[in-house]
Amino acid sequence: MTTLLLLIGGLILLVLGGELLVRGSVNVASRLGVSPLVIGLTLVGFGTSTPELVTSVQAALAGAPGIAYGNIVGSNIANLLLILGVATIILPITVESSTLKRDGLVMIGVALVFAAMAATMPAGRLVGAVFLAALAAYIYLAFRQESQSSSDHGAVYDKSLAAQGADPALVPDKVSKGSLVMPLLTAVAGLAIVVLGGKFLVDGAVGLARSYGVSETLIGLTIVAVGTSMPELVTSVMAALRKQTDVAFGNIVGSNIYNILGIGGATALMAPTDVPREIVTFDNLVMIAISVLVIFFAWTGRRISRGEGTVLLLGYIGYLAWLWP
Repeated sequence: MTTLLLLIGGLILLVLGGELLVRGSVNVASRLGVSPLVIGLTLVGFGTSTPELVTSVQAALAGAPGIAYGNIVGSNIANLLLILGVATIILPITVESSTLKRDGLVMIGVALVFAAMAATMPAGRLVGAVFLAALAAYIYLAFRQESQSSSDHGAVYDKSLAAQGADPALVPDKVSKGSLVMPLLTAVAGLAIVVLGGKFLVDGAVGLARSYGVSETLIGLTIVAVGTSMPELVTSVMAALRKQTDVAFGNIVGSNIYNILGIGGATALMAPTDVPREIVTFDNLVMIAISVLVIFFAWTGRRISRGEGTVLLLGYIGYLAWLWP
């Protein structure tokens, strides 16, 4: 019972703290004169990935690499099979932007690089620094693209738009003025709650693995990964309900790129360790295969149909059935 309470409480605190952290940070940035576009592409665009970031870093620091990297790879698999499948069943996804196809190739590329790294070397600080530098370059290129084009958007922009659609208060329409005290306090409180939630979730996940005699990697790939991916589920489903299906697709692609470069990079930088062998030999290959499959679906006919979404959802059920003893 204690383990279950830790898991549920940790997830609730992660979501609540992440919301407060993003809101506070957005208001601080706005009051400091940062443009709404920059706020959207950075603070908001990746704010929904805060639960994965904190959980993976804390798990690695606690000596649980199975949970840390299981969370990253498992979240990417859940994004593509579970969340994209659900969103597509709600409304078939039309891939209208050519840049989304470009970002789709980037998603496949970073998955391949991560898999190759995990199979040949430890996830050390140099790897983490390279991943984070690659993410910074990717965001910079996205900013240049969005500044120059009003119609052809990329995955980073769509991830921001999906988050705003789920909560329109996240990005101000214009630079606001006022005291920094309350926004700062909100951001600090959100950060503290996220850190506490991450600790509860990691402790609960480790306890669950020990109680049932299963590996921490299995718990990270499934329960932890799905739990920390809930913000992506909400934002993608909301985008599908608003008939912004290209935004729902871009949200998933952007999340997967950030999970590997941002969360994987931060985890390797702060807590160098080896990626568990189970992930290297199976789950990384699954992540690459379904990344290619999803982009293939999107490329053929420039849409993902309900039938293809059903295939994705059934694929996730099959993946869980294969993993669990």
